[in-house]
Amino acid sequence: MSIATIREFLRHEASAGLLLMATAALALVLDNSPLSPLYERLIATPVSVQVGELEIDKPLLLWINDGLMAVFFLLVGLEIKREVLEGELSSRSQIMLPGIAALGGMVVPAAVYVAINWDNPGLLDGWAIPAATDIAFALGILALLGSRVPVALKVFLLALAIIDDLGAIIIIAVYYTADLSLASLAVAGVGAVALLALNRSGVLRLAPYILIGIVMWVGVLKSGVHATLAGVVMAMAIPLRSGKPEVEPPLKRLEHALHPWVAFGVLPAFAFANAGVSLAGLSLGSFLEPLPLGILLGLFLGKQAGILGAVWLGVRAGLCRLPSGVTWLQIYGVALLAGIGFTMSLFIGTLAFADPSYSAGIRLGVLGGSILSASLGYLVLRLALSERGAGAAAQGTQPSWTAASGSPREPRV
Repeated sequence: MSIATIREFLRHEASAGLLLMATAALALVLDNSPLSPLYERLIATPVSVQVGELEIDKPLLLWINDGLMAVFFLLVGLEIKREVLEGELSSRSQIMLPGIAALGGMVVPAAVYVAINWDNPGLLDGWAIPAATDIAFALGILALLGSRVPVALKVFLLALAIIDDLGAIIIIAVYYTADLSLASLAVAGVGAVALLALNRSGVLRLAPYILIGIVMWVGVLKSGVHATLAGVVMAMAIPLRSGKPEVEPPLKRLEHALHPWVAFGVLPAFAFANAGVSLAGLSLGSFLEPLPLGILLGLFLGKQAGILGAVWLGVRAGLCRLPSGVTWLQIYGVALLAGIGFTMSLFIGTLAFADPSYSAGIRLGVLGGSILSASLGYLVLRLALSERGAGAAAQGTQPSWTAASGSPREPRV
């Protein structure tokens, strides 16, 4: 991957993060204004698609959460596949530091949530809500600090968030799966086999993959497995290599095509539809209720403690080391930014609790924890970068993280 490619990616993600802030703020304003009934009616608008006996009838909110978010997970799957096969996660030395950080950043927030809600068995299904990180939002905050941020620190946050997304995908597939329809699951399975056959046959055109992927999405939607996972399965089938130097690989072609649509369309639409919460009658005590408090503290305290503690243990054990030019205070700042759960946390919240009476508590916890993490993370990184100066960041490249026994080398970007 060229340095220009990763910078283009970071620009997209950072801009998307800033747009996410704006759309989330707009949803909050609308839901707490005289236009609130209009906002609620908009996201509840029924949308129906019927082909013969097959009918999909859902409110607009669920078309966004089940349909558009499948496109988001398709892009996430493409990024994970590329990074694992030839990018920043393609070797043990590269994956170790962000991998350890991501593991700590998922386990500790979940443990904080469970500890707070231990006496509320009906709320324990939300344990994974604070385990997620919103990559676009986090990179958007990082972008506010400009070119002073070392490239190695940006790549660390990017790799951590990608591994975090992989963990979220596994959690959704294993834990948040409803009663299964074997017939629909069989349709989805046939679609997955057909996608694999296309890959093995060397098909490089994207149209067959997309058409079969749509059929598979419908099967997954009707099966009880969450429909967004169809996007991940489809991504795994898209070829990364074309076998012809003059032909751009299908995976990279699709990834580049989807990025602006997801960054500036799918994610803002999700934020607008899911961030609205009425603040009428709320007080400080509302944040102290078990559900929002568990999410808020899981994101704000659990994320920073889990990531920083895991990285410290990994370095002490000799499993990894910090990138050259990156300080512990900067790692702490990134650990705070990883507490911005927003998109993924809200999404997992919709899976954990189907009862709409929980939605306000979920949104309060996610927004509260994300705002605290974003604010303190920005301040800590601003302090850390002002202390270090802009010299190292301006160079554009630093040696990549490696196992402690290895030697520094140029990052594979």
